[in-house]
Amino acid sequence: MKEYIYEGRVWVITGENKELIPDIDTDQIFHNAYLHITDIEKMGQYTFDNLGGWKDFAAKAQPGDIMIAGSNFGSGSSRQQAVDCFKALGVKVIIAVSFGAIYKRNAINSGFPILLFEEAEQVVSGGKIESGDKVRIDLTAGQLTNLESGEKFMLTPFSKVQKDIYESDSLLGLSSE
Repeated sequence: MKEYIYEGRVWVITGENKELIPDIDTDQIFHNAYLHITDIEKMGQYTFDNLGGWKDFAAKAQPGDIMIAGSNFGSGSSRQQAVDCFKALGVKVIIAVSFGAIYKRNAINSGFPILLFEEAEQVVSGGKIESGDKVRIDLTAGQLTNLESGEKFMLTPFSKVQKDIYESDSLLGLSSE
């Protein structure tokens, strides 16, 4: 049975102004210089290698971490490596204000949990969640709890389709019942 509740350290992907970085594209997530790498386990070390201020993310990330990103996360190409690099690092969930359409589809189809957090910009700018805080994510209830402060925030919960694909580990794992 799959887990639907995760607890972990959060990474809040902000710029120098401490605001969520919008429009992080697939080239910033996983640079095209590394597209020749086909072993998923080797992809993680290059995560955010092309994103200013975050080039050391892969060295600092730990299995079980959770990430909060800005709007239009994963815009750009249909690069599956931009999803798989987080899986290789052991990142459990990515939460964003919004996702690029292709990135969203790639993540869901590969059974990787992503959730929408429409109020993320206000929560982050208000200092209610910061990198390093321990949080709990409930995928089906659509709830994020900052375990440091006890504050709870609403996310968009898994849809039935997203839950079915997640349960099957990927779109390809779904059986035609």
